[in-house]
Amino acid sequence: MSLVSRTPPPCRIRAEKFRYGVGPNWAERVACDAVSRSSLFGVKERVVGSSSLSWNAENGAWALGFGASGCKRLGHFIVAASPPTEDAIIATEPLTKEDLVDYLASGCKPREAWRIGTEHEKFGFEIDTLRPMKYGQIADLLNSLAERFDWDKIMEGDKIIGLQQGKQSISLEPGGQFELSGAPLETLHQTCAEVNSHLYQVKAVAEELGIGFLGIGFQPKWGLKDIPIMPKGRYEIMRNYMPKVGSLGLDMMFRTCTVQVNLDFSSESDMIRKFRAGLALQPIATALFANSPFTEGKPNGYLSMRSHIWKDTDKNRTGMLPFVFDDSFGFEQYVDYALDVPMYFVYRKKKYIDCTGMSFRDFLVGKLPSIPGELPTLNDWENHLTTIFPEVRLKRYLEMRGADGGPWRRLCALPAFWVGLLYDDVALQNVLDMTSDWTEEEREMLRNEVPITGLKTPFRDGLLRHVAEDVVNLAKCGLERRGYKETGFLREVAEVVRTGVTPAEKLLDLYHGKWVGNVDPVYEELLY
Repeated sequence: MSLVSRTPPPCRIRAEKFRYGVGPNWAERVACDAVSRSSLFGVKERVVGSSSLSWNAENGAWALGFGASGCKRLGHFIVAASPPTEDAIIATEPLTKEDLVDYLASGCKPREAWRIGTEHEKFGFEIDTLRPMKYGQIADLLNSLAERFDWDKIMEGDKIIGLQQGKQSISLEPGGQFELSGAPLETLHQTCAEVNSHLYQVKAVAEELGIGFLGIGFQPKWGLKDIPIMPKGRYEIMRNYMPKVGSLGLDMMFRTCTVQVNLDFSSESDMIRKFRAGLALQPIATALFANSPFTEGKPNGYLSMRSHIWKDTDKNRTGMLPFVFDDSFGFEQYVDYALDVPMYFVYRKKKYIDCTGMSFRDFLVGKLPSIPGELPTLNDWENHLTTIFPEVRLKRYLEMRGADGGPWRRLCALPAFWVGLLYDDVALQNVLDMTSDWTEEEREMLRNEVPITGLKTPFRDGLLRHVAEDVVNLAKCGLERRGYKETGFLREVAEVVRTGVTPAEKLLDLYHGKWVGNVDPVYEELLY
Protein backbone atom coordinates (compact mmCIF):
# COMPACT_ATOMS: atom_id res chain seq x y z
CA MET A 1 0.00 0.00 0.00
CA SER A 2 1.40 3.38 -0.96
CA LEU A 3 1.90 6.33 1.36
CA VAL A 4 -0.82 8.91 1.03
CA SER A 5 -1.10 12.37 2.53
CA ARG A 6 -4.02 12.71 4.86
CA THR A 7 -4.85 14.07 8.26
CA PRO A 8 -3.74 11.53 10.86
CA PRO A 9 -6.40 9.95 13.03
CA PRO A 10 -7.05 11.35 16.50
CA CYS A 11 -4.36 10.38 18.96
CA ARG A 12 -3.56 11.51 22.44
CA ILE A 13 -0.74 13.92 23.02
CA ARG A 14 0.12 16.00 26.00
CA ALA A 15 -1.07 19.60 25.90
CA GLU A 16 0.69 20.23 29.23
CA LYS A 17 2.76 18.35 31.74
CA PHE A 18 0.63 16.32 34.11
CA ARG A 19 0.58 12.95 35.76
CA TYR A 20 -1.99 10.61 34.38
CA GLY A 21 -3.29 7.17 35.16
CA VAL A 22 -6.53 5.34 34.50
CA GLY A 23 -8.52 6.56 37.49
CA PRO A 24 -11.49 8.94 37.51
CA ASN A 25 -9.27 12.01 37.12
CA TRP A 26 -7.46 10.61 34.12
CA ALA A 27 -7.34 13.27 31.43
CA GLU A 28 -7.72 12.53 27.75
CA ARG A 29 -5.07 14.07 25.56
CA VAL A 30 -6.15 16.49 22.89
CA ALA A 31 -6.82 15.25 19.38
CA CYS A 32 -4.19 16.23 16.91
CA ASP A 33 -3.96 16.76 13.19
CA ALA A 34 -1.08 17.44 10.86
CA VAL A 35 -0.82 21.10 11.82
CA SER A 36 -1.03 20.63 15.57
CA ARG A 37 1.49 17.76 15.44
CA SER A 38 3.97 20.06 13.71
CA SER A 39 3.47 22.83 16.22
CA LEU A 40 3.61 20.34 19.11
CA PHE A 41 6.99 18.96 18.15
CA GLY A 42 8.45 22.36 17.32
CA VAL A 43 11.60 23.03 15.34
CA LYS A 44 14.00 20.86 17.29
CA GLU A 45 15.50 19.00 14.39
CA ARG A 46 16.40 20.10 10.91
CA VAL A 47 15.68 17.96 7.88
CA VAL A 48 18.65 17.67 5.56
CA GLY A 49 17.89 17.65 1.85
CA SER A 50 14.59 17.99 0.04
CA SER A 51 11.79 16.05 1.62
CA SER A 52 8.12 15.39 1.88
CA LEU A 53 6.07 14.27 4.86
CA SER A 54 3.12 11.92 4.49
CA TRP A 55 0.84 9.94 6.75
CA ASN A 56 1.14 6.19 6.36
CA ALA A 57 -2.44 4.95 6.39
CA GLU A 58 -1.24 1.39 6.79
CA ASN A 59 0.61 1.75 10.05
CA GLY A 60 -0.39 5.14 11.31
CA ALA A 61 3.03 6.77 11.28
CA TRP A 62 4.59 9.80 9.72
CA ALA A 63 7.04 8.87 6.98
CA LEU A 64 9.82 11.04 5.69
CA GLY A 65 10.41 10.80 1.95
CA PHE A 66 12.82 12.61 -0.30
CA GLY A 67 12.13 14.31 -3.60
CA ALA A 68 13.02 17.35 -5.63
CA SER A 69 10.32 19.68 -4.42
CA GLY A 70 12.14 21.14 -1.44
CA CYS A 71 11.42 20.89 2.26
CA LYS A 72 7.66 21.09 2.69
CA ARG A 73 7.65 21.73 6.43
CA LEU A 74 10.28 22.23 9.08
CA GLY A 75 9.50 20.24 12.17
CA HIS A 76 10.28 17.45 14.55
CA PHE A 77 9.36 14.51 12.35
CA ILE A 78 8.78 10.91 13.28
CA VAL A 79 10.96 8.75 11.07
CA ALA A 80 9.74 5.35 9.94
CA ALA A 81 11.28 2.74 12.21
CA SER A 82 13.63 0.50 10.28
CA PRO A 83 16.86 0.78 12.25
CA PRO A 84 19.58 1.23 11.50
CA THR A 85 19.06 3.99 9.00
CA GLU A 86 21.27 6.74 7.75
CA ASP A 87 20.64 9.91 9.71
CA ALA A 88 18.30 12.11 7.68
CA ILE A 89 17.98 14.38 10.69
CA ILE A 90 20.38 16.55 12.61
CA ALA A 91 19.37 17.50 16.14
CA THR A 92 19.85 21.21 16.82
CA GLU A 93 18.67 21.24 20.42
CA PRO A 94 18.01 18.46 22.90
CA LEU A 95 14.97 16.28 22.75
CA THR A 96 12.98 16.32 25.98
CA LYS A 97 11.33 13.50 27.83
CA GLU A 98 8.02 14.96 26.70
CA ASP A 99 9.10 14.47 23.08
CA LEU A 100 9.82 10.80 23.78
CA VAL A 101 6.42 10.37 25.42
CA ASP A 102 4.72 12.02 22.46
CA TYR A 103 6.62 9.72 20.13
CA LEU A 104 4.99 6.68 21.75
CA ALA A 105 1.60 8.40 21.81
CA SER A 106 1.86 9.00 18.07
CA GLY A 107 1.15 5.29 17.63
CA CYS A 108 -2.50 5.77 18.56
CA LYS A 109 -4.82 4.72 15.72
CA PRO A 110 -8.59 4.44 15.31
CA ARG A 111 -9.95 0.90 15.37
CA GLU A 112 -10.44 0.81 11.61
CA ALA A 113 -6.69 1.36 11.17
CA TRP A 114 -5.63 -1.45 13.52
CA ARG A 115 -3.49 -4.06 11.83
CA ILE A 116 -1.76 -7.36 12.60
CA GLY A 117 2.01 -7.66 12.21
CA THR A 118 3.52 -11.12 12.61
CA GLU A 119 7.24 -11.89 12.94
CA HIS A 120 8.78 -15.33 13.02
CA GLU A 121 12.27 -16.79 13.16
CA LYS A 122 13.49 -20.19 12.01
CA PHE A 123 16.73 -22.16 12.00
CA GLY A 124 18.36 -22.88 8.66
CA PHE A 125 20.41 -26.08 8.45
CA GLU A 126 22.28 -28.19 5.92
CA ILE A 127 20.07 -31.12 4.95
CA ASP A 128 23.00 -33.56 4.70
CA THR A 129 24.78 -32.69 7.95
CA LEU A 130 22.08 -30.91 10.03
CA ARG A 131 24.71 -28.26 10.78
CA PRO A 132 23.59 -24.60 10.97
CA MET A 133 23.84 -22.84 7.64
CA LYS A 134 26.83 -20.56 7.27
CA TYR A 135 26.77 -16.92 6.27
CA GLY A 136 27.94 -17.74 2.73
CA GLN A 137 24.95 -20.02 2.28
CA ILE A 138 22.66 -17.37 3.74
CA ALA A 139 24.07 -14.77 1.34
CA ASP A 140 23.38 -17.12 -1.59
CA LEU A 141 19.86 -17.65 -0.30
CA LEU A 142 19.18 -13.93 0.09
CA ASN A 143 20.61 -13.08 -3.30
CA SER A 144 18.55 -15.79 -4.97
CA LEU A 145 15.37 -14.66 -3.23
CA ALA A 146 16.03 -11.11 -4.36
CA GLU A 147 16.57 -12.11 -7.95
CA ARG A 148 13.76 -14.64 -8.24
CA PHE A 149 11.05 -12.98 -6.19
CA ASP A 150 11.83 -9.28 -6.61
CA TRP A 151 13.06 -8.37 -3.12
CA ASP A 152 15.29 -5.34 -2.53
CA LYS A 153 18.62 -6.11 -0.89
CA ILE A 154 19.65 -4.61 2.46
CA MET A 155 23.40 -4.22 2.74
CA GLU A 156 25.81 -3.51 5.59
CA GLY A 157 29.03 -2.52 3.88
CA ASP A 158 29.52 -5.11 1.17
CA LYS A 159 27.52 -7.80 3.01
CA ILE A 160 23.92 -8.62 2.27
CA ILE A 161 22.09 -8.81 5.61
CA GLY A 162 18.42 -8.73 4.64
CA LEU A 163 15.68 -8.09 2.11
CA GLN A 164 12.79 -5.65 1.78
CA GLN A 165 9.62 -5.93 -0.26
CA GLY A 166 6.88 -3.40 0.40
CA LYS A 167 6.10 -3.58 4.12
CA GLN A 168 7.73 -7.00 4.56
CA SER A 169 11.35 -7.55 5.45
CA ILE A 170 13.66 -10.52 5.91
CA SER A 171 16.48 -10.15 8.41
CA LEU A 172 19.16 -12.21 10.10
CA GLU A 173 19.37 -12.80 13.81
CA PRO A 174 22.85 -13.16 15.38
CA GLY A 175 23.26 -16.89 14.71
CA GLY A 176 21.75 -16.80 11.24
CA GLN A 177 18.16 -17.35 12.37
CA PHE A 178 16.05 -16.33 9.38
CA GLU A 179 13.29 -13.86 10.29
CA LEU A 180 10.29 -12.61 8.37
CA SER A 181 8.85 -9.34 9.68
CA GLY A 182 5.46 -9.29 8.06
CA ALA A 183 3.47 -6.39 6.72
CA PRO A 184 0.68 -4.79 8.79
CA LEU A 185 -2.37 -6.76 7.65
CA GLU A 186 -6.08 -6.51 8.35
CA THR A 187 -7.12 -10.15 8.80
CA LEU A 188 -5.61 -13.41 9.95
CA HIS A 189 -6.35 -14.90 6.53
CA GLN A 190 -3.96 -12.34 5.05
CA THR A 191 -1.43 -13.09 7.80
CA CYS A 192 -1.45 -16.82 7.12
CA ALA A 193 -1.30 -16.24 3.36
CA GLU A 194 1.77 -14.07 3.91
CA VAL A 195 3.43 -16.80 5.99
CA ASN A 196 2.66 -19.42 3.36
CA SER A 197 3.96 -17.26 0.53
CA HIS A 198 7.17 -16.57 2.43
CA LEU A 199 7.75 -20.24 3.22
CA TYR A 200 7.08 -21.20 -0.40
CA GLN A 201 9.67 -18.73 -1.64
CA VAL A 202 12.26 -19.71 0.94
CA LYS A 203 11.80 -23.44 0.35
CA ALA A 204 11.93 -23.05 -3.42
CA VAL A 205 15.40 -21.52 -3.18
CA ALA A 206 16.71 -23.32 -0.08
CA GLU A 207 16.07 -26.82 -1.40
CA GLU A 208 18.28 -26.08 -4.41
CA LEU A 209 21.04 -25.09 -1.98
CA GLY A 210 20.61 -28.18 0.21
CA ILE A 211 19.15 -26.11 3.03
CA GLY A 212 16.14 -26.84 5.23
CA PHE A 213 14.37 -24.76 7.87
CA LEU A 214 13.38 -25.92 11.33
CA GLY A 215 10.46 -24.54 13.38
CA ILE A 216 11.49 -24.83 17.03
CA GLY A 217 12.23 -22.46 19.90
CA PHE A 218 15.82 -23.46 20.74
CA GLN A 219 18.66 -25.01 18.74
CA PRO A 220 18.16 -28.72 19.55
CA LYS A 221 21.54 -30.18 18.57
CA TRP A 222 24.43 -27.74 18.26
CA GLY A 223 26.46 -25.86 20.85
CA LEU A 224 27.40 -22.19 20.84
CA LYS A 225 30.78 -22.98 19.29
CA ASP A 226 29.02 -24.51 16.29
CA ILE A 227 26.85 -21.48 15.49
CA PRO A 228 28.11 -19.09 12.79
CA ILE A 229 28.23 -15.40 13.63
CA MET A 230 26.47 -12.99 11.30
CA PRO A 231 28.42 -9.95 9.99
CA LYS A 232 26.25 -7.27 11.59
CA GLY A 233 27.87 -4.54 13.67
CA ARG A 234 25.23 -4.39 16.37
CA TYR A 235 25.60 -8.09 17.09
CA GLU A 236 29.32 -7.79 17.74
CA ILE A 237 28.60 -5.12 20.35
CA MET A 238 25.89 -7.25 21.95
CA ARG A 239 28.05 -10.38 21.89
CA ASN A 240 30.77 -8.64 23.86
CA TYR A 241 28.32 -7.12 26.34
CA MET A 242 26.01 -10.06 27.09
CA PRO A 243 28.39 -12.09 29.31
CA LYS A 244 28.77 -9.03 31.54
CA VAL A 245 25.07 -8.90 32.47
CA GLY A 246 23.85 -12.51 32.44
CA SER A 247 24.89 -16.10 31.91
CA LEU A 248 22.51 -16.95 29.05
CA GLY A 249 22.59 -13.89 26.81
CA LEU A 250 24.69 -15.56 24.14
CA ASP A 251 22.27 -18.49 24.06
CA MET A 252 19.47 -15.99 23.54
CA MET A 253 21.32 -14.37 20.64
CA PHE A 254 22.53 -17.46 18.83
CA ARG A 255 20.26 -20.37 19.74
CA THR A 256 16.67 -19.14 20.13
CA CYS A 257 13.77 -18.60 17.74
CA THR A 258 10.43 -16.95 18.45
CA VAL A 259 7.17 -15.96 16.85
CA GLN A 260 5.52 -12.72 17.92
CA VAL A 261 2.62 -10.52 16.95
CA ASN A 262 2.50 -6.73 16.93
CA LEU A 263 -0.82 -5.05 17.67
CA ASP A 264 -2.19 -1.50 17.72
CA PHE A 265 -3.95 0.63 20.32
CA SER A 266 -6.34 3.57 19.99
CA SER A 267 -5.39 5.65 23.01
CA GLU A 268 -3.27 5.59 26.11
CA SER A 269 -6.02 3.91 28.11
CA ASP A 270 -6.39 1.26 25.40
CA MET A 271 -2.63 0.70 25.41
CA ILE A 272 -2.65 0.27 29.19
CA ARG A 273 -5.48 -2.27 29.09
CA LYS A 274 -3.82 -4.31 26.35
CA PHE A 275 -0.39 -4.10 27.96
CA ARG A 276 -1.75 -5.41 31.28
CA ALA A 277 -3.74 -8.19 29.65
CA GLY A 278 -0.77 -9.18 27.51
CA LEU A 279 1.64 -9.33 30.44
CA ALA A 280 -0.74 -11.27 32.67
CA LEU A 281 -1.43 -13.87 29.99
CA GLN A 282 2.05 -14.09 28.48
CA PRO A 283 2.93 -17.19 30.55
CA ILE A 284 -0.15 -18.89 29.11
CA ALA A 285 1.07 -18.13 25.60
CA THR A 286 4.48 -19.48 26.61
CA ALA A 287 2.87 -22.72 27.77
CA LEU A 288 0.62 -23.14 24.74
CA PHE A 289 3.53 -22.63 22.33
CA ALA A 290 6.27 -24.30 24.42
CA ASN A 291 8.51 -25.98 21.87
CA SER A 292 12.14 -26.05 23.01
CA PRO A 293 12.88 -29.10 25.20
CA PHE A 294 16.31 -30.07 23.77
CA THR A 295 19.85 -28.73 24.21
CA GLU A 296 22.82 -30.25 22.40
CA GLY A 297 20.93 -33.43 21.60
CA LYS A 298 19.43 -34.12 25.03
CA PRO A 299 16.34 -33.09 27.00
CA ASN A 300 17.18 -29.94 28.92
CA GLY A 301 14.59 -30.14 31.69
CA TYR A 302 12.42 -27.38 30.23
CA LEU A 303 9.42 -27.27 27.96
CA SER A 304 10.44 -23.78 26.85
CA MET A 305 14.18 -23.40 27.14
CA ARG A 306 13.85 -20.23 25.07
CA SER A 307 11.62 -18.65 27.70
CA HIS A 308 13.91 -19.74 30.54
CA ILE A 309 16.92 -18.18 28.81
CA TRP A 310 15.36 -14.72 28.99
CA LYS A 311 15.39 -14.95 32.79
CA ASP A 312 19.19 -14.71 32.88
CA THR A 313 19.95 -12.68 29.76
CA ASP A 314 19.96 -9.15 31.18
CA LYS A 315 17.59 -8.32 34.01
CA ASN A 316 17.82 -4.60 33.19
CA ARG A 317 15.88 -5.09 29.96
CA THR A 318 13.71 -8.21 30.40
CA GLY A 319 10.88 -9.49 32.54
CA MET A 320 7.25 -8.91 33.51
CA LEU A 321 7.41 -5.14 34.21
CA PRO A 322 5.31 -4.95 37.41
CA PHE A 323 5.08 -1.13 37.12
CA VAL A 324 2.66 -1.61 34.20
CA PHE A 325 0.03 -2.54 36.79
CA ASP A 326 0.54 0.65 38.82
CA ASP A 327 -2.27 3.23 38.75
CA SER A 328 0.19 5.82 37.45
CA PHE A 329 1.25 3.77 34.42
CA GLY A 330 1.14 5.30 30.95
CA PHE A 331 3.38 6.36 28.12
CA GLU A 332 5.44 8.54 30.45
CA GLN A 333 6.18 5.74 32.87
CA TYR A 334 7.35 3.49 30.06
CA VAL A 335 9.65 6.25 28.85
CA ASP A 336 11.10 6.54 32.37
CA TYR A 337 11.75 2.80 32.34
CA ALA A 338 13.31 2.86 28.87
CA LEU A 339 15.56 5.80 29.73
CA ASP A 340 17.07 3.72 32.53
CA VAL A 341 17.70 0.64 30.39
CA PRO A 342 21.41 0.77 29.47
CA MET A 343 22.14 1.48 25.82
CA TYR A 344 23.84 -0.85 23.33
CA PHE A 345 24.91 1.41 20.48
CA VAL A 346 24.43 4.55 18.40
CA TYR A 347 24.47 4.32 14.61
CA ARG A 348 26.44 7.05 12.83
CA LYS A 349 28.01 7.27 9.36
CA LYS A 350 27.24 3.64 8.57
CA LYS A 351 28.96 2.45 11.74
CA TYR A 352 27.85 1.24 15.14
CA ILE A 353 29.37 3.08 18.09
CA ASP A 354 29.60 1.01 21.26
CA CYS A 355 27.57 2.66 24.04
CA THR A 356 26.99 -0.41 26.18
CA GLY A 357 25.96 0.41 29.72
CA MET A 358 25.61 4.12 29.00
CA SER A 359 22.51 6.19 29.70
CA PHE A 360 20.06 7.60 27.20
CA ARG A 361 19.34 10.27 29.83
CA ASP A 362 22.91 11.47 29.39
CA PHE A 363 22.50 11.27 25.62
CA LEU A 364 19.49 13.64 25.89
CA VAL A 365 21.76 16.40 27.22
CA GLY A 366 24.75 15.68 24.98
CA LYS A 367 26.78 13.90 27.63
CA LEU A 368 27.11 10.45 26.12
CA PRO A 369 30.77 9.45 26.70
CA SER A 370 31.11 7.71 23.32
CA ILE A 371 30.01 10.77 21.32
CA PRO A 372 30.28 13.75 23.69
CA GLY A 373 28.34 16.83 22.67
CA GLU A 374 26.15 15.00 20.15
CA LEU A 375 22.38 14.95 20.66
CA PRO A 376 20.00 12.09 19.92
CA THR A 377 17.36 12.03 17.21
CA LEU A 378 14.04 10.25 17.36
CA ASN A 379 15.63 7.54 15.25
CA ASP A 380 18.16 6.98 18.05
CA TRP A 381 15.24 6.65 20.45
CA GLU A 382 13.52 4.11 18.21
CA ASN A 383 16.78 2.16 17.91
CA HIS A 384 17.09 2.15 21.70
CA LEU A 385 13.54 0.88 22.14
CA THR A 386 14.40 -2.14 19.96
CA THR A 387 17.11 -3.17 22.44
CA ILE A 388 14.63 -3.64 25.31
CA PHE A 389 13.25 -7.17 25.66
CA PRO A 390 10.39 -7.51 28.20
CA GLU A 391 7.66 -10.11 27.76
CA VAL A 392 5.50 -7.38 26.20
CA ARG A 393 7.26 -4.46 24.53
CA LEU A 394 5.88 -1.01 23.80
CA LYS A 395 6.94 0.94 20.76
CA ARG A 396 4.29 2.67 18.67
CA TYR A 397 2.46 -0.63 18.97
CA LEU A 398 2.56 -3.53 21.42
CA GLU A 399 4.62 -6.67 20.82
CA MET A 400 3.62 -10.02 22.34
CA ARG A 401 6.97 -11.77 22.88
CA GLY A 402 6.39 -14.92 24.95
CA ALA A 403 6.09 -17.73 22.37
CA ASP A 404 8.56 -20.26 20.99
CA GLY A 405 9.04 -20.63 17.27
CA GLY A 406 7.21 -23.55 15.72
CA PRO A 407 5.80 -25.14 12.55
CA TRP A 408 3.73 -23.07 10.16
CA ARG A 409 0.29 -23.75 11.64
CA ARG A 410 1.44 -22.31 14.95
CA LEU A 411 2.79 -19.25 13.16
CA CYS A 412 -0.82 -18.49 12.25
CA ALA A 413 -2.19 -19.56 15.65
CA LEU A 414 -0.24 -17.04 17.73
CA PRO A 415 -1.69 -13.91 16.09
CA ALA A 416 -5.11 -15.56 16.19
CA PHE A 417 -4.77 -16.06 19.94
CA TRP A 418 -3.82 -12.46 20.68
CA VAL A 419 -6.10 -10.79 18.11
CA GLY A 420 -9.09 -12.64 19.54
CA LEU A 421 -8.20 -11.46 23.03
CA LEU A 422 -7.00 -7.90 22.47
CA TYR A 423 -8.88 -6.63 19.40
CA ASP A 424 -12.31 -7.47 20.81
CA ASP A 425 -13.63 -5.25 23.61
CA VAL A 426 -15.66 -7.98 25.31
CA ALA A 427 -12.79 -10.48 25.35
CA LEU A 428 -10.33 -7.85 26.53
CA GLN A 429 -12.57 -6.79 29.39
CA ASN A 430 -13.12 -10.43 30.37
CA VAL A 431 -9.34 -10.95 30.49
CA LEU A 432 -8.88 -7.86 32.64
CA ASP A 433 -11.66 -9.01 34.99
CA MET A 434 -10.15 -12.51 35.15
CA THR A 435 -6.66 -11.26 35.99
CA SER A 436 -7.49 -8.17 38.05
CA ASP A 437 -6.75 -9.84 41.40
CA TRP A 438 -3.63 -11.70 40.27
CA THR A 439 -0.79 -10.51 42.43
CA GLU A 440 2.66 -9.48 41.28
CA GLU A 441 4.01 -12.57 43.04
CA GLU A 442 1.59 -14.85 41.19
CA ARG A 443 2.45 -13.32 37.81
CA GLU A 444 6.15 -13.72 38.53
CA MET A 445 5.63 -17.28 39.72
CA LEU A 446 3.93 -18.16 36.44
CA ARG A 447 6.73 -16.51 34.50
CA ASN A 448 9.30 -18.61 36.38
CA GLU A 449 7.51 -21.97 36.48
CA VAL A 450 5.76 -22.21 33.11
CA PRO A 451 8.98 -22.79 31.14
CA ILE A 452 9.44 -25.95 33.24
CA THR A 453 5.93 -27.29 33.83
CA GLY A 454 3.83 -25.65 31.11
CA LEU A 455 0.09 -26.09 31.48
CA LYS A 456 0.64 -28.37 34.47
CA THR A 457 1.86 -25.42 36.53
CA PRO A 458 -0.22 -25.22 39.73
CA PHE A 459 -2.19 -22.00 39.99
CA ARG A 460 -4.49 -21.17 42.89
CA ASP A 461 -6.88 -24.10 43.30
CA GLY A 462 -6.09 -25.85 40.04
CA LEU A 463 -3.71 -25.96 37.12
CA LEU A 464 -2.81 -23.30 34.60
CA ARG A 465 -4.41 -25.53 31.97
CA HIS A 466 -7.84 -24.67 33.36
CA VAL A 467 -7.16 -20.95 33.04
CA ALA A 468 -5.80 -21.51 29.53
CA GLU A 469 -9.01 -23.29 28.51
CA ASP A 470 -11.02 -20.23 29.50
CA VAL A 471 -8.59 -17.89 27.77
CA VAL A 472 -8.62 -19.81 24.49
CA ASN A 473 -12.42 -19.80 24.59
CA LEU A 474 -12.37 -16.03 25.07
CA ALA A 475 -10.06 -15.72 22.07
CA LYS A 476 -12.37 -17.88 19.98
CA CYS A 477 -15.41 -15.77 20.89
CA GLY A 478 -13.45 -12.59 20.18
CA LEU A 479 -12.53 -13.83 16.72
CA GLU A 480 -16.15 -14.81 16.04
CA ARG A 481 -17.30 -11.29 16.87
CA ARG A 482 -14.72 -9.86 14.43
CA GLY A 483 -16.73 -11.50 11.67
CA TYR A 484 -13.85 -12.64 9.44
CA LYS A 485 -14.29 -16.41 9.99
CA GLU A 486 -10.87 -16.64 11.64
CA THR A 487 -11.55 -19.13 14.44
CA GLY A 488 -10.02 -22.04 12.48
CA PHE A 489 -6.58 -20.58 13.12
CA LEU A 490 -6.99 -21.43 16.82
CA ARG A 491 -7.23 -25.19 16.24
CA GLU A 492 -3.60 -25.75 17.17
CA VAL A 493 -3.90 -24.14 20.60
CA ALA A 494 -7.40 -25.53 21.18
CA GLU A 495 -5.93 -29.02 20.81
CA VAL A 496 -3.17 -28.18 23.30
CA VAL A 497 -5.62 -27.11 26.01
CA ARG A 498 -7.98 -29.99 25.24
CA THR A 499 -5.26 -32.58 25.81
CA GLY A 500 -3.11 -30.61 28.27
CA VAL A 501 -0.06 -31.71 26.27
CA THR A 502 2.23 -28.97 24.99
CA PRO A 503 4.19 -29.25 21.73
CA ALA A 504 7.38 -29.75 23.75
CA GLU A 505 5.88 -32.71 25.60
CA LYS A 506 4.95 -34.32 22.29
CA LEU A 507 8.56 -33.96 21.16
CA LEU A 508 9.81 -35.49 24.41
CA ASP A 509 7.44 -38.45 23.97
CA LEU A 510 8.87 -39.01 20.49
CA TYR A 511 12.43 -38.70 21.79
CA HIS A 512 11.91 -41.29 24.51
CA GLY A 513 9.86 -43.54 22.25
CA LYS A 514 9.98 -43.67 18.45
CA TRP A 515 13.26 -41.73 18.20
CA VAL A 516 15.02 -43.99 20.75
CA GLY A 517 16.93 -41.16 22.43
CA ASN A 518 18.12 -39.50 19.21
CA VAL A 519 17.22 -35.85 18.62
CA ASP A 520 18.06 -35.83 14.90
CA PRO A 521 14.54 -36.81 13.74
CA VAL A 522 13.26 -33.45 15.04
CA TYR A 523 14.76 -31.89 11.91
CA GLU A 524 12.29 -33.90 9.84
CA GLU A 525 9.41 -33.64 12.30
CA LEU A 526 9.48 -29.82 12.38
CA LEU A 527 10.81 -29.17 8.87
CA TYR A 528 8.98 -26.34 7.10
